[in-house]
Amino acid sequence: MNNSNPFCEITPELLHLSEQCQKSAVIDSDLYTKYDVKRGLRDINGKGVLVGLTNISEVCSTKTENGKSVPADGDLYYRGYNVKDIIAGISEESHFGFEECTYLLLFGKLPTDTELQEFNKMLGEYRSLPTSFVRDIIMKAPSRDMMNTLARSVLTLYSYDDMADDISLPNVLRQCMQLISLFPMLSVYGYQAYKHYHDGASLFIHQPVPEYSTAENILHILRADSQFSPLEAKLLDIALILHMEHGGGNNSTFTTHLVSSSGTDTYSAIAASLGSLKGPKHGGANIKVVRMFEDMKEQLKDWTDEDEITKYLTALLHKEAFDNAGLIYGMGHAVYSLSDPRAVIFRTFVEKLSAEKGQEKEFALYAAVERLAPQIIAKERKIYKGVSPNVDFFSGFAYSMLGLPVELYTPIFAIARISGWSAHRLEEVAHNGKIMRPAYRSVIEHKAYLPMANR
Repeated sequence: MNNSNPFCEITPELLHLSEQCQKSAVIDSDLYTKYDVKRGLRDINGKGVLVGLTNISEVCSTKTENGKSVPADGDLYYRGYNVKDIIAGISEESHFGFEECTYLLLFGKLPTDTELQEFNKMLGEYRSLPTSFVRDIIMKAPSRDMMNTLARSVLTLYSYDDMADDISLPNVLRQCMQLISLFPMLSVYGYQAYKHYHDGASLFIHQPVPEYSTAENILHILRADSQFSPLEAKLLDIALILHMEHGGGNNSTFTTHLVSSSGTDTYSAIAASLGSLKGPKHGGANIKVVRMFEDMKEQLKDWTDEDEITKYLTALLHKEAFDNAGLIYGMGHAVYSLSDPRAVIFRTFVEKLSAEKGQEKEFALYAAVERLAPQIIAKERKIYKGVSPNVDFFSGFAYSMLGLPVELYTPIFAIARISGWSAHRLEEVAHNGKIMRPAYRSVIEHKAYLPMANR
């Protein structure tokens, strides 16, 4: 296989070794059943294996009827408060809520007005990178993947911290609050550096405005003219709230607990969580949804023809459309069945923004797929629980209406989720428990060593 970069060359020798690696890596699937191993730490119904306890958030997808657990509309709780109620309260009071919810996750209580003002002031003061960090770190060797750029920046911040390895609670809290404040800048500046050096785009670096919310600052530093509408900022704020936390068992948050349990520093723990979130099975799902709809809009002659939409969705499941993966992206969730509360909440705000942007036709197509896809999946596939749109179904469309580049979709997820990761790291550090060490059962037979001449 030819490659212009020798560093990346896949040689025939390497291909041969990879074939040997593949043979040694495969494990008979029947053995998982024989030894009752929960692959992916989930049972056949998608329910996670219990590995810990948390006070931070709760994901609810079932209810008890006649002593049995049955599927129900989903609910998400932050520190015992239903996210639906939190967002309803924030909307009624017409203020931004990401910072308020971050306070709630970190400290376990809703802040008073005075407490929130002091907290926002601290976040504003922390929203300042070390001298020459943008020039010396972000501008050098910019990566095409913003999650790698973000992880590199986080690891590099270790070198600027005189107390980097101190895992006392006050110091870890200080580090977490700084990372929460800096993630928007690290992400957006990394994107702008890449676009400038690789695509020749104009380079501009806006300083954050201390009085702005996180959502406002993201739009401010991203856009050349720094202009945005109140609804744009509000929708992004809601997106951040809905993505900031989702129980301790999701892959990246479990990574936070797992790595933190070793006693490592905050920067290493968060970089590991970023590596998890980067994976397309976790943080990149909304990009797939956007790409799928782009293909759908090209293939459909009439976006309002439900028979035509049904035919396309069926082709997706039959691996005959888009990426031939057999999936309708944005449909279904590992935990939720009848509904994902984040998608239900977000839908209203996305519909409002589509009206402001004149993209009602696109929203109507999303709404049609939202309604038809679960019916088609239930008809075509054997499913163990209900199927409904997840939050990724609408988030990509929302980000596209905001003019956010696709390269920043997953970093936006990280900008939100760093609040949840921080709460879970603090919980793990405060608990000071044992290092996590789950068991793996060996299924290979013992062998006698063979001398080189006998192999």
